[in-house]
Amino acid sequence: MNDIESDSEIILINISGSDRPGVTAALMGILADYPVRVLDISQAMVHENLALAILIKLSGAADSAAVLKDLLYEAHQLELRVRFQPVPANEYQQWVRGERQSAYVLTLLGRRVTAAQIARIARVTTQHALNIEDIVRLSARSPLHDEREESRACLELSLRGEPSDADAMKAAFLSISREMDIDISFQEDNFYRRNRRLVVFDMDSTLIHEEVIDELAHEAGVGDQVAAVTEAAMRGDIDFRDSLAQRVACLKGLDEAVLARVAERLTLTEGAERLMKTLQTLGYRTAVISGGFDFFGYHLQRRLELDTVYANRLEIVDGRLTGQVAGPIVDGERKAQLLERLAGEMGIDLAQVIAVGDGANDLPMLRSAGLGIAFHAKPLVQKSARQAISTIGLDGVLYLMGMNDAENPH
Repeated sequence: MNDIESDSEIILINISGSDRPGVTAALMGILADYPVRVLDISQAMVHENLALAILIKLSGAADSAAVLKDLLYEAHQLELRVRFQPVPANEYQQWVRGERQSAYVLTLLGRRVTAAQIARIARVTTQHALNIEDIVRLSARSPLHDEREESRACLELSLRGEPSDADAMKAAFLSISREMDIDISFQEDNFYRRNRRLVVFDMDSTLIHEEVIDELAHEAGVGDQVAAVTEAAMRGDIDFRDSLAQRVACLKGLDEAVLARVAERLTLTEGAERLMKTLQTLGYRTAVISGGFDFFGYHLQRRLELDTVYANRLEIVDGRLTGQVAGPIVDGERKAQLLERLAGEMGIDLAQVIAVGDGANDLPMLRSAGLGIAFHAKPLVQKSARQAISTIGLDGVLYLMGMNDAENPH
């Protein structure tokens, strides 16, 4: 026999009005007096206004008129509006089968969210055969006049279906992001998305605002020369190893005491401290894998209580930089290898790893990780990475992990 018997009746009950304590208890108490099975239920509140939907199955022995009459009376007493809609059994079964379709999560984040942004995104999802099943706000409620530079807004959309053209859809989202100053993340909603264990960061221009080698070059009096090479390397215009060798050579003879001076003036990117505290409170492992220098990575490790640091080591002889790097160079390929090593040591799947970086040399590790995020990156890196954050701070990573501000102790 089918799960929905031929002599049963399926009814969708939609209830709306001002919320107050005890509403759900009162309405479900009415249904409890009858042989009713709850097939589905969803409740939301916006500005103290309740929207409650209950899908019920009444057995053949139930008096549907009596059930609906009692519900209508109770809703009237609570000053709520109620609407009943019969649902044919075949339509219900078709809806249930729809749950076998792939599930995705689209995260929209920026300083503010507008109707125009949502409309554009919704049109793209519809054009690519995806249906929006649920929308929730992950960010805290915004004050009416919130002009703070560090303000943030985030919505998470649950989608079902199979994208008709995933590449075209991604291109459309990228276009919307650029035009409307919003970030759009599209992820498969699977087991691994909710079970990340390790978060790996690039250092320069990701955890910190500065490119350390540019700061050292400024101290050595070759700032403009080195900054131009750094910019080209981050864009991917020149090989990272070659660029590193060129830049480090310019630092030959620099007093090692300068390193501590530069370390003290490094500034964390917006949201970095909040992100780290949250990850550590929840038991995530954190690491820096950087093409920068380990002296500064260890400085950040002490400041942010990072678990692990991998970076290049400046060679120092008799208190001065030699213009060489000591040991193996941490380039893009090496970054991916180190990320994979950390995951192996932890005994976790790469799908449980998050990697965040801004430069072309970060792309290999962003591709290796289950969730790779280009953070305030150059256009080439944004286009190549699966996810990007360009409008808000580093703590936007928490939204891509599905966390909401109401649950965050930090």
